[in-house]
Amino acid sequence: MVDYNSTTALVVVDVQNDFADPAGSLSVSRAGRILPRVNVQVERAADAGALVAYTQDWHPESTPHFAKDGGIWPVHCVAGTWGAELHPDLVVKGPIVRKGSNGEDGYSGFTMRDPTSGEERPTELEGLVRDHGVSRVVVCGLATDYCVNATALDAQRLGFETQVLVSAIASVDLQPGDGERALDEMAAAGVEVTSG
Repeated sequence: MVDYNSTTALVVVDVQNDFADPAGSLSVSRAGRILPRVNVQVERAADAGALVAYTQDWHPESTPHFAKDGGIWPVHCVAGTWGAELHPDLVVKGPIVRKGSNGEDGYSGFTMRDPTSGEERPTELEGLVRDHGVSRVVVCGLATDYCVNATALDAQRLGFETQVLVSAIASVDLQPGDGERALDEMAAAGVEVTSG
């Protein structure tokens, strides 16, 4: 079981309608199963005085991230739409960091990448957690093989002790086994992969 305290941040990644609802344009199987587990972690973290922060894809209508504009993904999480909203069953007890709003690839909660130039730029998440005196980041949400993976790897790279809660994540698995490979990649980078 993860111990939360005031030097911990729980980062809840992209629990949005397009990913977490079966009617979403990029629905993740098993997302509904993890939602109650994510909420348990949110309550535990908040009760212990930890920072709880949320990431939210917030794309424009056209972006090189989308297949219709040359990328690989169906249109999803367009700013201001139902699909971009946090799932209504998600317990929200902290700030929300939006990513990809200028068309960037916003996989990580900590950085965004220009899909044309490859230039990376930070989101406000790193400053937010550092301002709260955080030394440990716990990651849950969607999806294991993309945004959870990128967020955890960035947190580890930025010097935070990082944990990923396997019981509170789910993978897209575009290719069978992508989720397991992502967990292996995180573990190899020093991220603690725990059941939570």
